[in-house]
Amino acid sequence: MAATTRTNNLSTNHKFNIPDLKVGTLDVLVGLSDELAKLDSFVESVVKKVAQYMADVLEDSRDKVQENLLANGVDLVTYITRFQWDMAKYPIKQSLKNISEIIAKQVTQIDNDLKARASAYNNLKGNLQNLERKNAGSLLTRSLADIVKKEDFVLDSEYLITMLVVVPKLAYVDWQKTYETLAEMVVPRSSNLLFEDNDSGLFSVTLFLKAIDDFKHKARENKFTVRDFQYNEEEMKADKEEMTRLSTDKKKQFLSLAYFITLICIGSLQGPLVRWLKVNFSEAFIAWIHIKALRVFVESVLRYGLPVNFQAMLLQPSKKTMKKLREVLNDLYKHLDSSAAAIIDSAFDIPGLNLSQQEYYPYVYDKINCNLFDFKV
Repeated sequence: MAATTRTNNLSTNHKFNIPDLKVGTLDVLVGLSDELAKLDSFVESVVKKVAQYMADVLEDSRDKVQENLLANGVDLVTYITRFQWDMAKYPIKQSLKNISEIIAKQVTQIDNDLKARASAYNNLKGNLQNLERKNAGSLLTRSLADIVKKEDFVLDSEYLITMLVVVPKLAYVDWQKTYETLAEMVVPRSSNLLFEDNDSGLFSVTLFLKAIDDFKHKARENKFTVRDFQYNEEEMKADKEEMTRLSTDKKKQFLSLAYFITLICIGSLQGPLVRWLKVNFSEAFIAWIHIKALRVFVESVLRYGLPVNFQAMLLQPSKKTMKKLREVLNDLYKHLDSSAAAIIDSAFDIPGLNLSQQEYYPYVYDKINCNLFDFKV
């Protein structure tokens, strides 16, 4: 504290409390060091996946993501700086290997559940997006159910049929001049503009049934697109109901508090998926920090031997002070392992310690990165 905080403000420091864990044999510790390194990476990846998925589900409310990602009800930095071992979840009377297996099983279950829930959510979201595209895309592809009316069509006729044609806006004049002569038996003055978007207009035209094929062929030659559409009230009603159902399901089952407020002005509800993500993010993050505690304990015993006699500290440096902080820590602790510099220079790895050459120092070091996103929140 004197060297890093009181005189030069290089970092903010906190004691990181690790309980008296069962040491076990040296062989077990060496093997466990490898396993914990892999487990650390796996649990971190699950934590990030849950966090990222929370951001995806919150969609346009990503500014709300951070306040939903808590550990034991507090923000992540607060949880880490006030870390207390959870005796109920991870009993210290168990061996280190058993504790790591408990964590691995717990986080694997979270990962599997996330995959299942993500698949269900993505399927629903994809179905809804497909319907939305059908109802909001180009006149060449979009659903026409919300555009046309019954009175736009000649229905139940033995001889006549009403067809729908998409005409580019620049070709409106050509359409009006030519549609009656594109085929024989087109009803004169039967064309009406029903709807238009930025690029095209949807026109109706009535003709005799026997002229359909000829009319379609001539329309294509003139760059008019005939939509294959038959007026069917039951099918149109079913499409609208499916769109409403999917939209409602998405809002009820999966959307965030903020999105609920935006869409339906209910301020105290959260969908089941968001609640699940909040709970399981907390569980995964807590498990991850316990893995960090296990790694510090195991590496310290391997490094310094028995009896267990070390103090774990959390240091929060700024980017500007990182280099100076390393120099100060090296001066403070180089007597603990004078070979550290030589090991780095010779690119030599100590078996069982699982530390890359760039991260080997006279003290046991591990990093906790609380920036869990690919985007800024």
